[in-house]
Amino acid sequence: MGIHDWTRVPAGLFHDFHQSWCVRIKDDLNAGRLPKGIGALVEQRAGPLESDVLAIERRQNPPRWESNGGLATMPHPSTRIVRRSPTANFADRANRVVVKHHLGRIIAVIEILSPGNKNSRVALRDFVEKTVDFLRSGIHVLVIDLFPHTPRDPLGIHKAIWDEIIEEPFAFPEGKDRILVSYESGKSSGTWGAYLEPVTVGDELPEMPLYLASEFYIKVPLALTYKATWEASPEDLRVAVETGVMPVTDIE
Repeated sequence: MGIHDWTRVPAGLFHDFHQSWCVRIKDDLNAGRLPKGIGALVEQRAGPLESDVLAIERRQNPPRWESNGGLATMPHPSTRIVRRSPTANFADRANRVVVKHHLGRIIAVIEILSPGNKNSRVALRDFVEKTVDFLRSGIHVLVIDLFPHTPRDPLGIHKAIWDEIIEEPFAFPEGKDRILVSYESGKSSGTWGAYLEPVTVGDELPEMPLYLASEFYIKVPLALTYKATWEASPEDLRVAVETGVMPVTDIE
């Protein structure tokens, strides 16, 4: 199933889809993709400008990192674009991320952007700073942005985030205007990584890597969970997204 054009409908409809998608990703990860001792939870939103966070937590002593159950080791993931940085040139600012730990220490998060994350300079900056603070804290991040770039992020959300680490040129490949990017925090290894898959409306979502530790990652089944979420959505929502026409409400 290809990506739909969510710009056709009000942001509230994507928010409903977004929440259900988070839950399906969480369930799939907990059903065997994550190694023993690691669990996924949907974190409560911290504020109106922040997206929901799917937190991957270590619940006991560090697990043995083995190549089984979907867990992979180096070589690095095979994505269309790869960026590496030997140092982290973050702006000097206090770590502003506060996350309530339910069962353990957070080691990775999955962020699915909503339109609200990019509808103002304040909202965009808030998202970028939160993501950068995760990385500075040693938390790996997978960012999923199914919306086109805006005047606030003319080169996309990755460029806005990566510029906080190292400034380098970036341009979308021809015909692509959305992006998926997995960030490998370099707090422990000293090498920072970004693994990018530019996509557009109609493309099937690829499996994306999600790092759990330096040189160890799992693959997140985005296409499978997106399709399941879509098929479980109300018919009126699906028709509105596909046609760009909102249903007419009968008033007696």
